[in-house]
Amino acid sequence: MPRKSDEHTVSFKWNKENDTQVHSILKAVYQALEEKGYNPINQLVGYMISGDPAYITSHKQARSLICKVDRDEIMEVLLQHYLQ
Repeated sequence: MPRKSDEHTVSFKWNKENDTQVHSILKAVYQALEEKGYNPINQLVGYMISGDPAYITSHKQARSLICKVDRDEIMEVLLQHYLQ
């Protein structure tokens, strides 16, 4: 019996409209983390891996901003820009 993952490839649809929103949120969160003396990259990686918003400061409402977008949307934008 084939494993479920062997039966079909799941298609993921890229939503270009979210690109601008995610980009502006990431910039704002990065700046807020930097202002509070955190290493923004480390904190964002911690958040992306764990999903725990405690990695993001509440300074300048950064935590509530990052929670407005799903982590998969953030990952889409990051990969899209990295691979271009």
